[in-house]
Amino acid sequence: MTTANVQNRKKSFAVIFFIEMWERFGYYGMAALMVLFMSQKLGFSDQKALLTWGAFAALVYATPAVGGWIGDQILGTRRTMTLGALTLALGYILLSIPNDSLLYFALGVVAVGNGLFKANPGSLISRLYEGDASATDSAFTYYYMSVNLGAFISQIATPLIAKHVGWHAAFAFCAGGMLLGLLTYYVLRALLRNVGSDPDFKPLDLNRLFMVIGGTVLAAVAVMFILQSLAIARAFVVLAGIALAVIFIVMISRGNVRERNGLIAVLILTLQTILFFIFYQQMSTSLTLFALRNVNLDLNLLFMSLHIEPAQFQVLNPMWIFLLSPLLAWIYVRLGRDDRDISIAGKFAMGFAVLSVGFFIYGLSGNFAVDGRVSAWFMIWGFFFQSLGELLISGLGLAMVSHYVPARLRGFMMGAWFLATGISQYLGSIVANFASVPSDVTDAVQSLPLYTNLFMKLGFVAVAGTVIAVALLPFMKKLSDAHREEMPSPASVATEEELMHRAD
Repeated sequence: MTTANVQNRKKSFAVIFFIEMWERFGYYGMAALMVLFMSQKLGFSDQKALLTWGAFAALVYATPAVGGWIGDQILGTRRTMTLGALTLALGYILLSIPNDSLLYFALGVVAVGNGLFKANPGSLISRLYEGDASATDSAFTYYYMSVNLGAFISQIATPLIAKHVGWHAAFAFCAGGMLLGLLTYYVLRALLRNVGSDPDFKPLDLNRLFMVIGGTVLAAVAVMFILQSLAIARAFVVLAGIALAVIFIVMISRGNVRERNGLIAVLILTLQTILFFIFYQQMSTSLTLFALRNVNLDLNLLFMSLHIEPAQFQVLNPMWIFLLSPLLAWIYVRLGRDDRDISIAGKFAMGFAVLSVGFFIYGLSGNFAVDGRVSAWFMIWGFFFQSLGELLISGLGLAMVSHYVPARLRGFMMGAWFLATGISQYLGSIVANFASVPSDVTDAVQSLPLYTNLFMKLGFVAVAGTVIAVALLPFMKKLSDAHREEMPSPASVATEEELMHRAD
């Protein structure tokens, strides 16, 4: 690849980086507050708040399967991404209106907007780095850094805004970030003109656009009704699990030999990802409530003391990921140059190992509690290992799809990967409910063992995940070797002649 092409690719990636950063700024700013908003402002019980949030998170990650298909086949990847960003901004604006009866509809709009948006930036990156495995891993690691940079900024700010100005002002702040992201994309959109799915290079079909918008409205209303009934939400998650299984069965049965091996590898890694996200969901659920009830919120540093809001502990996750991402990306590229790159399956196994360390830190913190409260340093280092595990597993989830799935199915399969993530988000909320504190319990000494016992059990589950992942490595290597053959070389960045041909 020429120097000019490399520079053009970097500029195209930068646009995707920033639109994703601002989109996650809005989402994670809202996510940092929602469980506390429902429990403290709306008076939800722990169980209702956790399961409502879990059902919402499941829907947030289930809908990208449809959004990826719309991007691949209907509107185009870039157009669908833009429509999703607009829808997300509307959802945050609805949350910012001081009318609590709008909660469920606003969450429905956010969930559907995320569905339209989420799979498509990753699809653009996979097209941009087609055929370069090490560069793809590195690009997706930097992409994951953009997610966490946006989350870092908003999760520092929104808890403070909620406390000193109001909950709805904090949600308005999230809307402002999403609108700023749209403005950034509008100014720099020309840098992505050569990247996208086939519909992006054809004139916009207004009938298709209006059909998608109409479907978006209906889907938002459907999500609103699902969230108001935990029984319906549970049934939806079960159906989503069945749908995920059907997707893989159909894709594997229809693929050729090479595609089949790749899809089986994706299936195994997706099941491991489902397990990981049960741990991930604890950040916005059990760990946030643990911070509220059982963590000393005053942190003593060298020459200063900081008071931390309970929701702000979530910022430790993007902070660590932002710091660790460049190092891991450099390591991936360096190992790739020396032909010593670690397989994605190997990285997943390492991820579960360090994840277990993080949860053992949370679990053992209770042994050092004073009056039922533990030092904030246990949260800081627990989040360090949890975040490193996340980078090794979730951070490479989209790269996994890029490696093993042919380009014509990539947007859809990225959506399927998010569907799996959504299922695990709901399962994670169910797990968090094992530490639900009864409403009549207000003593930190009584609530502490509920949380630490859960965290210790999760640490042992992560150890089991490590053992399983290591045991599967030889089989995964066989699948990868069978899948690997000379890749076709469709240019990930189209030439001017190709663009003219597509336009015709």
